[in-house]
Amino acid sequence: MKVLKGLRKGIDMVLSTACFVIFAFMVCLGTYQIIVRYFFGTPSTVSEELLTYSFTWMALLASAYVFGKRDHMRMGFIADKLTGKARMILETVIELLIIAFAVVVLIFGGVSIMDLTMTQVTASLGIQMGIVYTVVPLSGILIVVYGVLNVIDLVRGEEDQTHREAKE
Repeated sequence: MKVLKGLRKGIDMVLSTACFVIFAFMVCLGTYQIIVRYFFGTPSTVSEELLTYSFTWMALLASAYVFGKRDHMRMGFIADKLTGKARMILETVIELLIIAFAVVVLIFGGVSIMDLTMTQVTASLGIQMGIVYTVVPLSGILIVVYGVLNVIDLVRGEEDQTHREAKE
């Protein structure tokens, strides 16, 4: 299980660092865009497009990170009333539904949208839109990996400990 905990910790570190770097990049780019637009009167379409795509990447990668921490929004009115094996079964079913969604919508759908948009080029940056959309299946893969790790933790009864460690 140390390997799985190490895998989770490694993915957490990479994702949190990536989100931090993207956010810092967005702050710098947004500042640049404001200065250029309001002080020099020439808006930058490149920075606007980069901000849009950076925000999308950060949102999808951060959502994968949140699923890994099991801090995603949920309606806990049923789960909070359950304890023991019943709660473990419900939590496992929820994780399996999340995995199914990630596989069907994010991975298969993301690969499909990537294929469809490889011939389209972005207006300002001039890169293929399919490259921009690579984050969709990537976040899906990460959510599936986290989902599998979460199910393993739930089945082994380590969910509470892992969740507490993630909160610290």
